[in-house]
Amino acid sequence: MSDPASQPRTDPVLPTDPFVSSAAPGPASGSASDAPVIIECQDVHKWYGDHHVLRGIDMTVRQGEVLVIFGPSGSGKSTFIRTLNRLEEHQRGRIVVDGIELTTDVRNIAAIRREVGMVFQQFNLFPHLTVLQNITLGPIRVRGWTREKAEEEAHRLLTRVGIPEQALKYPLQLSGGQQQRVAIARALAMQPRVMLFDEPTSALDPEMISEVLDVMQGLARSGMTMLCVTHEMGFARHVADRMVFMDDGVIVEQGPPTQIFEAPEQERTKRFLAQILH
Repeated sequence: MSDPASQPRTDPVLPTDPFVSSAAPGPASGSASDAPVIIECQDVHKWYGDHHVLRGIDMTVRQGEVLVIFGPSGSGKSTFIRTLNRLEEHQRGRIVVDGIELTTDVRNIAAIRREVGMVFQQFNLFPHLTVLQNITLGPIRVRGWTREKAEEEAHRLLTRVGIPEQALKYPLQLSGGQQQRVAIARALAMQPRVMLFDEPTSALDPEMISEVLDVMQGLARSGMTMLCVTHEMGFARHVADRMVFMDDGVIVEQGPPTQIFEAPEQERTKRFLAQILH
């Protein structure tokens, strides 16, 4: 295996204008079928004691692809995406991210975490640091950037997510939607090749959800590879290249949004969609 530090980077180029939600409906990045594979999972299993949480997950994700993973509570969705950056350890199977296999080798784990950004349900911002400090901490300490470079990038990203005026405030001075947009900017500041979203709108008041989804939609249309655990079906219909329905630790069904919404093949998928769409 080659040294993780020597892996080539082909970061997606983000647009220069602020993210907006006015783009026409349809998958974010068009066909990704010819793009190189960036994530490959083979027979991934995870247990919590006797509880078999992931039961043989097989998945291939191509560069620039946008996946929406959905399913009932306890189906293993969040656990699965957390295995992709080793926040959860899988006990069996194989996970390869950007050519690096995720093993117990701490060098591989560190290399993958540098390339995979994550946004959580609860923001996880440092309350004692300003917005600017939250965003610049990672690039300075992990990427080795100068403070000037990190702050310049932080201001650019805050403009990109629509809150440039909040740079010197503390997280508790912001609304939930603003805090989640800071969390997205913080993840992007590390220049990741993959973004993971773990139900990023579930802790938000309804009126704040759209501002976060707008940012995510713009990010998807920029060509970023994204795996999103969410029940925001409008977002999935308009942005996802592929939807993955999980239940009881397995992938029950997957396909493009048109198939999942209009002609799902599995009865379990049909029942779940009937519950959340009506």
